[in-house]
Amino acid sequence: MDISRLTRKAECEWHLPATGAMRVPGVIYADEALIRAMDEKVPEQVANVAALPGIVKASFAMPDAHWGYGFPIGGVAAFDPDAGGIVSAGGVGFDISCGVRTLLTGLEVADIERVKRPLADTLYARIPAGVGSTGALRLSPAQMDAMLAGGARWALGEGYGDPEDLQRIEEGGEMSGADPHAVSDAAKKRQREQMGTLGSGNHYLEVQRVTMLYDTAIATAFGLEVGDVVVSIHCGSRGLGHQIGTEFLREMAIAAKASGIALPERELACAPIRSAVGERYLGAMRAGMNCALANRQILTHLTREAFRTLLPHAHLSLLYDVSHNTCKEEAHVVDGKRRRLFVHRKGATRAFGPGHPDLPEAFHSTGQPVLIGGSMGTASYILAGTTHGMGAAFGSACHGAGRSMSRHEATRHWGGRQVIDALAGRGILIRSPSQRGVAEEAPGAYKDVTEVVDAADRANLARKVARLEPMICVKG
Repeated sequence: MDISRLTRKAECEWHLPATGAMRVPGVIYADEALIRAMDEKVPEQVANVAALPGIVKASFAMPDAHWGYGFPIGGVAAFDPDAGGIVSAGGVGFDISCGVRTLLTGLEVADIERVKRPLADTLYARIPAGVGSTGALRLSPAQMDAMLAGGARWALGEGYGDPEDLQRIEEGGEMSGADPHAVSDAAKKRQREQMGTLGSGNHYLEVQRVTMLYDTAIATAFGLEVGDVVVSIHCGSRGLGHQIGTEFLREMAIAAKASGIALPERELACAPIRSAVGERYLGAMRAGMNCALANRQILTHLTREAFRTLLPHAHLSLLYDVSHNTCKEEAHVVDGKRRRLFVHRKGATRAFGPGHPDLPEAFHSTGQPVLIGGSMGTASYILAGTTHGMGAAFGSACHGAGRSMSRHEATRHWGGRQVIDALAGRGILIRSPSQRGVAEEAPGAYKDVTEVVDAADRANLARKVARLEPMICVKG
């Protein structure tokens, strides 16, 4: 990226002045190396988002930012409905509520090493993964609507999980305001057999070991010690979320024109929050969030069953579940005034700081756990939200490593078997139905997650707590 038009405000904070149609400036959080390595589309898309009606404060990009559909991946923007603010399907993304949940196991590395290979095989057999993967559930129309309205709470009622899980999920596991009737029959049909599945792309289930602590007090509060084993699940709303995004982008292109909104580019199709299309999208998007929450809840149940076949004494308790691709109505203080805003986070994680009323009691003194997944075979991180981050970027942080090359380009550099063998040589077992999928997700196709997390930490968007390294990875 050409940084000549950026103004460096701090070590990891760069501003793009408001020019032309921009209503607010752009802000990119990254160190100089990450900024220079970003593609030129990032500042272009940051500027385009800054031109949308009702945007508040700034158009933000996180340290893992890269080119996306309309909004950059790693983009954050808040809109005021009282100032003509908009909602954009491209500002949420196609995989609605894609996110990560991390489970504490009460196990140590030696426990896993004794059963590592059969555990990898059992998880792979129990957790459906890959393009078009289907699960054991077949939802009736009534069950589908109940799931879309109830999220993880619905899944719990169906026998998937423990009641205490709901205390460790955003929104208590059930996103209010969901409208199953705003979700098309086509979207529901795509999801009917996909509940309890990982899907493909960068989705995974990993057994990980804690290798380093950065803040021992917060780590203790989170239940983490060096040598502990955790499990992280990364997936979203599967075909349903993709269908919702596809359909509403078409509708929003028409709605924007009808509302007199001049779009910097077609991919930024949007609708006023207070419009029929905007309200229907929010209802459908929230239903998509509930789908993802229910999906991760079912996968948690399947993971617990797999562990208990080999490690009966294991008790997998939920640390937290966070979503990436969302638009949420939240209260934030801007210029000393408390305002209700619609915060888009696309490839970005909510990272609320200590004392926030929306956090479970267990995290009031620490801030929210922020779960950052690495690329396959690399470290992942657990961070905690900060008070500073609440004012810096509406309580948001990065969500992962961020791609540095396309999937097609990755397959030109690596073969699936090559990647699997290389990781096995480091003691990391990969299980996947697709060698091409493994090649597309090769570690070298992503930015260095450690550099991304360090930048988020230095920008004080979130505080580093623990480093996790993979032992087993079930890959879509």
